[in-house]
Amino acid sequence: MNRTTLFLASLSLCLPSAQAAAQSAPMAVSAGGVAIRTDGLVATWYPPASGKRGPVILALGGSEGGEAGGKYLGAALAAQGYGVLSLAYFRADGLPAVLQEIPLEYFDRALGWIAKQPLADPRKIGIYGISVGAETALLVASRHPEIRAVVAAVPSSVIWQGINPADYRQVKSTFSLAGQPVPFMPYDNSAAFTGILDLYQRSLKRLSTYPDAAIPVERIGGDILLLSSKDDKLWPSSDMSDAVMARLDAKGFRHRHTHIAYPDAGHGAMSPPSGNPAMRSLDNLGGTPDGNQAARILRRA
Repeated sequence: MNRTTLFLASLSLCLPSAQAAAQSAPMAVSAGGVAIRTDGLVATWYPPASGKRGPVILALGGSEGGEAGGKYLGAALAAQGYGVLSLAYFRADGLPAVLQEIPLEYFDRALGWIAKQPLADPRKIGIYGISVGAETALLVASRHPEIRAVVAAVPSSVIWQGINPADYRQVKSTFSLAGQPVPFMPYDNSAAFTGILDLYQRSLKRLSTYPDAAIPVERIGGDILLLSSKDDKLWPSSDMSDAVMARLDAKGFRHRHTHIAYPDAGHGAMSPPSGNPAMRSLDNLGGTPDGNQAARILRRA
């Protein structure tokens, strides 16, 4: 069990019986899962490996978009025995082409789909996201008290300006609700920046000007685990995780909330371990080879 999943298992969502079931019963589906194309969803479903009702996780990839990132995460979680719905939310057929004004109602439908599954225990629904997927996970969970556990890996504490690679001058929210943009933190383009990390760090200093961009994490209805990298070269995930923790404490958040910051690890180190050489390209997002490997290492409980 990797350390990320080990900590997930300590949350109220995931009971030891889920892992035991995975070890004693064959996988209910192949590693590829089952493609879901209902109600506008672009997703892959991995039923609980036990074949019995159990906890289910909504898995979200990051700014790469499409299905690949979420499916990679979903398959890793499913291999531990959990039911998983891996959800694409842009850059896939029928979905927004770019990461701008993604309707939050789309995630509502995904959670509604999960709730209807005979093998999904409605008392044990969780959400797990990486990078922009972690930003999304925190925001979605703040709107859905039925989500009982959140894992946000290299997350954001705020809703950021959306991204259109074809035109970076477009200033739009990443999300929308009821057809209106969700309040967001725009990039500070008042001066030249030395890199993407510098842009994010500088923009965060303007939070007092855009207070509504902060994700209302205190509304989340269950335990929260934040995983960050101290040498994150994409955005300051450790600082933003600290900001999430500070907000939770200031608001008297009653559920468990933990932040684990990995030293010498970069933004890409939060992806599940892989033998795929292409994954090594993520190491240019910070961290040392040893530090990134330590964050990904497999350990047995």
